[in-house]
Amino acid sequence: MSEANGKKRVLSGIQPSGQLTLGNYIGAMKNYVSLQHECDSYFMIVDLHAITVPQEPAALRENTESVAALYLAAGIDPDKAAIFAQSHVHEHAELGWMMTTLSYMGELERMTQFKDKSAGKDAVGAGLFVYPPLMSADILLYKADLVPVGDDQKQHLELTRDLAGRFNHRFGETLVVPEPFIPKVGARIMSLDDASKKMSKSNPNAGSYIALLDPPEVIRKKLSRAKTDLGREVVYDPQNKPEISNLLSIYANCSGETIEVIQSRYADRGYGDFKKDLAEQVVGVLEPLQRRYAEIRSSGEIHRILRQGAERARAVAAKTLSEVKEAMGFLPPL
Repeated sequence: MSEANGKKRVLSGIQPSGQLTLGNYIGAMKNYVSLQHECDSYFMIVDLHAITVPQEPAALRENTESVAALYLAAGIDPDKAAIFAQSHVHEHAELGWMMTTLSYMGELERMTQFKDKSAGKDAVGAGLFVYPPLMSADILLYKADLVPVGDDQKQHLELTRDLAGRFNHRFGETLVVPEPFIPKVGARIMSLDDASKKMSKSNPNAGSYIALLDPPEVIRKKLSRAKTDLGREVVYDPQNKPEISNLLSIYANCSGETIEVIQSRYADRGYGDFKKDLAEQVVGVLEPLQRRYAEIRSSGEIHRILRQGAERARAVAAKTLSEVKEAMGFLPPL
């Protein structure tokens, strides 16, 4: 538990690489907004993770500010939750190195994200290989009780749990072994062109995802072209009808209605009407967010909010790092 207020502590982050998608909003940011009222909350822009693959400097700066503004536009209150850039808290890199020294090659070689991102490449940066220990450090620095993750990140959280246990066994009880927080509905929104793949901003087909800043006419066009299954029945059946099941999940998350209610409404109407109405549900959620985003970007408040968040984060991170270094046998600062 957080020593400051007795609340459970939550930590999560999103990479500033490319445009954030509806999947990021439903799978992560909506949960952040809820959790900030219940937990001692820390939400990062993980820019150190972003550079495991090449980034253009100007794009990295712009995307970092954009993610911060989208956090705020989605409803995260900087007075309730710390919003900060990972690189503004140097303890992440330092503990990341320490966690790397506790990691085994075999563990890192088994990481599915490394295998996916390195597949078919002649040369792969070492940063991509060792970034899971840095992700572990992100979590362990804050002694987070809960870590909101999608299904695709569970493997990394298991490594974090293993590293925390390994450290505590070797050096004494110092780090908190975190628990995953995986929502039952909407944890993973899939691609509009292939429901076997996660909706991702890195997909080269822009029609496969809805970006949070897509204009309404673009959203309507993308959803009208979204892949559907054989037949015309609007039924939630992930095994036999994965495409329409994904669209139903999006509808439910945007409308607040249950999938059963939505299925009943479109029982005899087919895919055409369903997809038109789905588009309006998505537009209805994203248009207000886009207006708030524009106001935030024009206000000039982003840097102040990031400074405020980094100061709050550093107060916690520095204490944990000091405990870790003492346990490992490092000399205190002279």
